[in-house]
Amino acid sequence: MYIPYNSRLEYHKSIFGAVKTDQTVTFRIILPRDFCCHAAKLVIKKAEADEYGYINMQWDCMEGVGEEWWKVDFTAEKAALYKYHFEYDTSWGTSRIYHAGNGLAAIKGDGEDWQLTVYDKDFHTPEWLRGGIIYQIFPDRFASSGTKKQNVPSDRVLRTDRDGDPYWIPTAEGKVLNNDYFGGDLNGIEQKLGYLKSLGVTCIYLNPIFEAQSNHRYDTANYEKIDSMLGTEKDFKSLCESAKKLGIRIMLDGVFSHTGDDSRYFNRYSRYDSLGAYQSKESPYYGWYKFNKWPDDYESWWGIEILPEVNEDNSDFIEYITGKNGIARKWLKLGASGWRLDVADELPDEFLDEFRKAVKEEKADGLVLGEVWEDASNKSSYGKLRRYLLGKQLDSVMNYPFAGAVIDFIRDANAELFASRVMSIVENYPKEVLDVLMNHLSTHDTMRAITALAGENCAYRDRKWQSTHSLDEREYHYGMKLLMAASAMQFALPGVPTIYYGDEAGMQGYKDPFNRRCYPWGKENGELVEWYKKLGKIRNENSVFKDGRFEILSAVAGCVAFSRKNDDEAILVISNSNPHPITYYVKSEWCDAHDLLGNGKVAANMVDIEEKSTVILKRK
Repeated sequence: MYIPYNSRLEYHKSIFGAVKTDQTVTFRIILPRDFCCHAAKLVIKKAEADEYGYINMQWDCMEGVGEEWWKVDFTAEKAALYKYHFEYDTSWGTSRIYHAGNGLAAIKGDGEDWQLTVYDKDFHTPEWLRGGIIYQIFPDRFASSGTKKQNVPSDRVLRTDRDGDPYWIPTAEGKVLNNDYFGGDLNGIEQKLGYLKSLGVTCIYLNPIFEAQSNHRYDTANYEKIDSMLGTEKDFKSLCESAKKLGIRIMLDGVFSHTGDDSRYFNRYSRYDSLGAYQSKESPYYGWYKFNKWPDDYESWWGIEILPEVNEDNSDFIEYITGKNGIARKWLKLGASGWRLDVADELPDEFLDEFRKAVKEEKADGLVLGEVWEDASNKSSYGKLRRYLLGKQLDSVMNYPFAGAVIDFIRDANAELFASRVMSIVENYPKEVLDVLMNHLSTHDTMRAITALAGENCAYRDRKWQSTHSLDEREYHYGMKLLMAASAMQFALPGVPTIYYGDEAGMQGYKDPFNRRCYPWGKENGELVEWYKKLGKIRNENSVFKDGRFEILSAVAGCVAFSRKNDDEAILVISNSNPHPITYYVKSEWCDAHDLLGNGKVAANMVDIEEKSTVILKRK
């Protein structure tokens, strides 16, 4: 089939993927000679612009006797998202070349543009995160130091049945209180640092730790204070210092699109001595919130009454979070190395700009990572195209597209779809971002990985159903096999693999709160723990996972093969998602490769791979 342009081939586009400002990229199209083309143009615009610009292409050279190349150079001075296609003129009129998907072109009257991400040439992301491993901890459920909790509010329920389910049954008023606590704390995390080190962890992502009235703590009550159930500011500093000695950084969760209604800022129930926005229009926090009719009619996050929305454009709020003595800097000074920004789509550009400035001024290598569920390079929220990845806002995002691609592939064996989803991100994101993406398989907002892989679809199941369903013995062992295959891919893809606490121990569970049970200390799945330790060791011992080049070599018939290469190392990953073993034929350059996981058989140019299994080969 004739293809006039492929954005993923360097002889069509001289620089793969995103480009820097002031960096020249050459576009080349190939046309049949008998088209008698006498002019061609690159048709390009900034994504939000109404009008396209037209740049004349030059005749380049012949390809054999039947085809000819046309080319043009393009350089962008300003970071932006661009959209482009091509036109060419013949004696029959003007024809257009549009994107037909997966980088490939089609000649048609109308269609989709290609995307070109142009990011700031001075954009750099934290070096310390490259090649690392993130471990996500839901603080109340990971580990308890056994220290008696002090100053516990009377409306909190302390539980000792660590094997029990979190409370989920609504009250008579239909509210789920989320007020039961299992005693996890910062000192408990510090005591388990040795275990995390054995997994190869280099960064701990902590779900919210600031004072709040719920166990998830996304209803912040005081940004300036550690929740008393978790410990003290001194405990936080101790955790950061002890982690640093082991080469582990701490990333905090910043919830800045809303607060709790039971907070020092809103103070709906007069719990605090401060004058809250709910109590008086004279409150210093009144301007933070969006009242339709004070005090009871106000905007709240997704209509959840206990989470009043913050007006993030309010100058006082911006100063409180990002100023010289603001929240962002305070916790960096105390030992944190970065922030994960909850619901980044809800945060306006001005806030993100100022937040990044504050972090980078306080710590040049501080991390700013956003929660974005879709492709963050072209995401629009509230009708506005976001500029998260152009160099002035986020360093990285949670990589939900990769998570979905891996889980769906291992479950359903659609190799072509996996390649399409992964390559779209690889092509659209700056390399600086790609190397530090937060690559998770599950989080506190999704099903546990093993459940997502081997369990039932719970999309239309209520919490009562979820509370009574789990994997049976057969499903669980099958899920283990799938999780091993998926995690091997996860640890080898571009970015930073992220373990949601307990996934490595075989924890299962459907959605919130059943994905937030307590870590099963003493009852871990030892086989899975050892598997994750092996993956961590492989990753830490091979520099190619830090920033090595990525290429999908094949994706067909339920099998995906991709390589990671740098100047010193070469890794080949082959994943068979079929329900039967396969033999994969490799090129001669891989004939002497050895199997790092020990689950494949390499002989000459053939690799035998079990069903639902991933092998990682390293070239000698």
